[in-house]
This record gives sequence, structure tokens and C-alpha cells, in this order.
Amino acid sequence: MSLFPLGSAFQPRVLSAVALACITGIAQGQVHGPDPTVASLEAATGPYAVASAKVGSPSGYGAATVFYPTVRTEGQFGVVVLAPGFLAIQNYYKWLAERVASHGFVVVTVNFNSVFDQPEPRGVQMGKALQQVVSLSKTMTTPYYGVVDVNRQAAMGHSMGGGGTLAASRDNPALKAAVALAPWHTTKTWASVQVPTLIVADQKDNIAPNDTHSIPFYQSFNAALPSAYIELAGADHLCGIQISATKCKNSLAKYSIAWLKRFVDGDTRYTPFVKGAAADMSAFETRGAY
Repeated sequence: MSLFPLGSAFQPRVLSAVALACITGIAQGQVHGPDPTVASLEAATGPYAVASAKVGSPSGYGAATVFYPTVRTEGQFGVVVLAPGFLAIQNYYKWLAERVASHGFVVVTVNFNSVFDQPEPRGVQMGKALQQVVSLSKTMTTPYYGVVDVNRQAAMGHSMGGGGTLAASRDNPALKAAVALAPWHTTKTWASVQVPTLIVADQKDNIAPNDTHSIPFYQSFNAALPSAYIELAGADHLCGIQISATKCKNSLAKYSIAWLKRFVDGDTRYTPFVKGAAADMSAFETRGAY
């Protein structure tokens, strides 16, 4: 279903055999939590209690906090790095980290070496944060020891952090999923990305206008790559960090969680939430087999 033209210049590309094999592998899922509903995905918290711990000595990036489910009877959980936008810090996204973690993920919020860092170094630092937290999770003195499934990693970020998410996905094809929230990047072509990617755009974005950022990013993906473009009706670029923007934040969290569940966990119960238009969207499109 297409709610905006892709343009006659768009040409389908062919994924490598390795990439197709990785995507096929998502069928073997990890089921955590009850059957999802719109209400459960828009709720302020999910089914799991969450604790947090700071990374004491960040290596190659500014700072990090790890949010993780406290349950120890359901095995391990996928890990997601969550990156802030330009001039922003991790605390702005604490609400989102806690909500995603409460649905059965280990979420790592980060600060970069500088709030002025551009998307490319942000992507590098996101990878370093994931690597360090995965390593720490194998140490018995770490609060989240044994909680992280090292084989299920993902990237997520807002604005320049969303651009960093695209860069991290391009450079780390073993990631299981990527969620780019109102992404900003000077690079417009992402044909080499092999990670299933969701772009959540904002209808009234004047900072990373969709016509010059989210839409061309999405259009440049390999046509066979599982991907989706969701545009939130009435939302602006800062909806995810505005205290009063409850409706927008609920929609943003709902689709982000559903995408992570579908591709990090391989949980097909969440497919309907990211494969059809809904009332809170001003535009929607999806491609690839999933």
C-alpha cells in the first residue's frame, strides 16, 4: 500500500544470499509477554518490571544507562541501543527506554562524546555501546548479568540519532532490526542496508522534512528488504521528547515496540501492527516479505 509516490527513478535491487538467509531466519521467534493489542502497546508500561544501571566506564562514547526486565524465568532478551538527537541527551528518552524495556528488551540509552556529533560518529558510538554492554552482561557482578541475548541486537534513534541508526545498520548487518525516528542525515541513499528498518516520520516535521530525509531514505532501501514508512498524523519533529505530547508518544512507542518485537524477537504476533495503515498515520508504506 502506497500513500506517496515512489517515483519512476526507483529501481528494485537484489539482496545478497547472506542477507536473504538472515531475513528468513526471523521465523524462529522468541515469544515474550501476552498477545499484543493496541491498548497494551499504547499503555505507559508493558508486562515486565524494569530496573536500570549506569555503565561505569564508557568506552568510545559519552555515557550509557541500561534498562532491563527484572524477570529471570523467561530466558534472555534482545538488546537495543537508543540514541538521542542533536543537542539532546539520554535522559530525554528515558520514558521510551523504560517503555520498550517493559515489553521484554534490554535498552541502552547513550550520550555521545559531544552533543554536536554528526550522524556518522553517532552510528560508530552506538555500535561501541552495544559491544560494551553485551560484554558487561557476561560479567557476574553486572546487575543485568545473563539477561542479554547477544545474538539479538538492534539500533534505534531520533533525529541525528536516527541518522546514526541508519549508519549503524549499514555498518553492522548482523543487527536484527533498526528503528529510525524522524531521522536526519546528509546521506540520502541507503541501498546497502541489510537490516529490517522502520522509519517513523512526523507529518509536520520542519527540522528533518520528510521530503528530504525520511522519504528518500525509505525509497533508497533495497526493494526486497523488510521495511516500512510510518508517518504520524499531526506530529512534529520533537514529539518524542515533549512532555505534553502523550498521543504522539504513544503512537511512536507502539510502532517501535511492534517492529522490534517482529524482527528482534521474530514474533509474528506483532506483524499486523506494522503492516497496515491506521488512524494515527498520515502516510504508510511497507515493502519486503514479512
